[in-house]
Amino acid sequence: MYLHNISENNSILNYFLAQIRDVTIQKDSMRFRKNIERIGEIMSYELSKTLEYKDIDVQTPLGIKHTTTVAEPVVLCSILRAGLALHTGFMNIFDNAENGFVSAYRHHYDNDDKFDILVEYQAAPSFENKNLILIDPMLATGQSIVAVLQKLHLEQKPKEIHIAVVIAAPEGIAYLEKNLPENCHLWIAAIDEKLNEKNYIIPGLGDAGDLAYGSKL
Repeated sequence: MYLHNISENNSILNYFLAQIRDVTIQKDSMRFRKNIERIGEIMSYELSKTLEYKDIDVQTPLGIKHTTTVAEPVVLCSILRAGLALHTGFMNIFDNAENGFVSAYRHHYDNDDKFDILVEYQAAPSFENKNLILIDPMLATGQSIVAVLQKLHLEQKPKEIHIAVVIAAPEGIAYLEKNLPENCHLWIAAIDEKLNEKNYIIPGLGDAGDLAYGSKL
């Protein structure tokens, strides 16, 4: 697996990351969503540099301009519901992309800290020979991402698989490295210290879905 840690180099990305972590700013859910969206736009730009391009000619009012465009189609696929704001940021950049959505959540079957990942809903186009970008803001254990890719089956093989997350724990990165194909790309805006005993990212930011869309039952 190829690991891309975008925050290794200082940029405006770190400013947006600081805001989504700040407990005082988090009280404004609209601002939280917008910052996640802007992070998605920055990640999209960085990811776009690694795609393959083809030559095209564009007719301007005064002549022909030789330029390039992405060679293969892009499919954006988000894990509901937390991935929606990040998805919007990617969609702002890859505006011709097809879009897919998959649900995944932790099911605590004994009402304790043990859980299974349940994937119950999917609506996605074909991935055949396309660039699949799987979007989920938080990479904790990594089980949700692996479960979603297994659910999608990938019988129609994408050209490349890119996984985009905002904040990741080292444990989740290691789990993906162990359970995903070597040709996957993992894009991360920030790598945090560890998981706690409840498998939440430390220092993290809390529950991204709740902060963006309100508390759930």
